[in-house]
Amino acid sequence: MLAPLRLLALLPLFLLTLPASAFKAIVPAFIALALLLIIAQPRLARVLRRHRGHDHQRIGPATMFGVLACGVYAGYFGAAQGILMLAILGLSFDDELQRLNATKNVLAGLANFLAGVIFAFAAHVDWSVVALIAPGAIIGGVLGARYGRRLPPAPLRALIVAVGIVAIVRLL
Repeated sequence: MLAPLRLLALLPLFLLTLPASAFKAIVPAFIALALLLIIAQPRLARVLRRHRGHDHQRIGPATMFGVLACGVYAGYFGAAQGILMLAILGLSFDDELQRLNATKNVLAGLANFLAGVIFAFAAHVDWSVVALIAPGAIIGGVLGARYGRRLPPAPLRALIVAVGIVAIVRLL
């Protein structure tokens, strides 16, 4: 378990050395993979449930590594962090999509908050942009929680896939 954690600790350094063109290729592929996992999540969850039995709610090393890696990635480059995190959680837990989405939102919020604190001390921050993004994120979080909870899993999954496809198109 230590070797993967050491590699993960080097991930930010690796990300900093990549040219911008690498992200233009990597991020759409990340989003596409996450979308495939989200689409296949109900079927994969059934297979995993049969394979694991009642132990599907356990947080194992693969889940911890995936969430941590997603958090590092999100702190550096946030594109599709939510879709990636939702795919990881969907494979790790046998739970309703709405609850997984809520968990994803809390984890993404923590990752973004921590990254924001680090950037506030380590880089130049345009606080006028922060003054626009922060209220927008709060309003989006409140509205998303209110309406996302009420959506049945199939339309919520379709909405996530639609947003992911739009993100891929915009990034290409």
